[in-house]
Amino acid sequence: MSLNPIILSIPIYFLLIGIEVFYDRFAKKGVYRLNDALTNISCGITEQVSGVFAKVFTVTLFYLTYEHFRFFTIPTDWYWLLLLFLVVDFAYYWAHRWSHEVNLFWAGHVVHHQSEEYNLSVALRQGAFQKLFTAIIYLPIALVGFDPGWFLIIGAYNTLYQFWIHTQYVGKLGWLEYVFNTPSHHRVHHGRDPKYIDRNHAGSLIIWDRLFGTFQVEEERPNYGITSPLASWNPVYAQVQHLGNIWADFNRVSGFKNKFMVLFGKPGWLPDSLGGMRKPQIVAADYKKFDTEVPMLVNVYVLVQYALLLAVTSFFLFQLSQFSLTEKVAFGSIIFFSSATLGMLLEGRATAVRTESLRLLFTTAALIGLFPQLWSLSFLPLLVLPVLFVLWALKLPLAPLHVQKIV
Repeated sequence: MSLNPIILSIPIYFLLIGIEVFYDRFAKKGVYRLNDALTNISCGITEQVSGVFAKVFTVTLFYLTYEHFRFFTIPTDWYWLLLLFLVVDFAYYWAHRWSHEVNLFWAGHVVHHQSEEYNLSVALRQGAFQKLFTAIIYLPIALVGFDPGWFLIIGAYNTLYQFWIHTQYVGKLGWLEYVFNTPSHHRVHHGRDPKYIDRNHAGSLIIWDRLFGTFQVEEERPNYGITSPLASWNPVYAQVQHLGNIWADFNRVSGFKNKFMVLFGKPGWLPDSLGGMRKPQIVAADYKKFDTEVPMLVNVYVLVQYALLLAVTSFFLFQLSQFSLTEKVAFGSIIFFSSATLGMLLEGRATAVRTESLRLLFTTAALIGLFPQLWSLSFLPLLVLPVLFVLWALKLPLAPLHVQKIV
């Protein structure tokens, strides 16, 4: 299979997000904010691009296990593929559950929970390290002898199913709630209220949560996000922030047992000598979400740049097989640098203008290196864009980070 079904579905994702945004404006429910939604999408971009390199490890590991260590060779008849669907969904449940219960694994998954909103754009917000940490959980599927190609296809469709459940505009669905993962069940999963934390880990089928005691019905409206809010629109920082927390805790504790528990205990664990487990607290009624306020021109500029970034990312992912490793690294650097800098602009950081000027210069040089034909006269506007931005930025009314707290 040359292209991942998830990548092929990108246009559909954005069509459905656009429809939900339009309906949200009509319904005036306010489940979308520009800075939050763009950061969600940026996290998805960084996950997909980093996944190009991560799959060298994760997919190869599965294939090698299948080729050299499998006990059986299971055929690909429809009834075996139905069994494979159940096996993949079961393995996903445990990979997802352990991503909440093991601190190191949580570092790969926490990104998906950082948004304080709940809408279809949150489905795209994924952790770059998650597959690296949980790849081993799927190896028994290879050992049993299920075909790697079909495993990847069914795993991708399991992920695709979960896109539509990231919405507040679908209520409870009757008898389907007993079997399938639904928007209601998954809203619980994204809640940071103590009663909702670490519940409803299902992929497609909610039956695993019901069987293994992690099911929670949706009652009052959840407060979304994580117990210690990220407070940033920088997707690169979002990907590594919890690893920094782990490193800080790792250096705080002494002794092999304590250091092991920091890595593989529950998120928030500390020894009793340092205060013990940091348990989630009830969200205060007057809690205000993180938000920032920047000039309208900045929002417009960032939105245009995100459209260009999406075009570059889509081109990269759809033409991936045509690029050398050096070219992949160059594209990846452009995309990561751009995502981080645009996030800084949304935060209104005083350093963002200088960083954005540097990004445009770097991007222009990198693209010319990748495509020498850009030196031609027809691409002159692209070449002078960095200079024009620097001249415009001198008058840009950005100030040090200004945070506006909103409900």
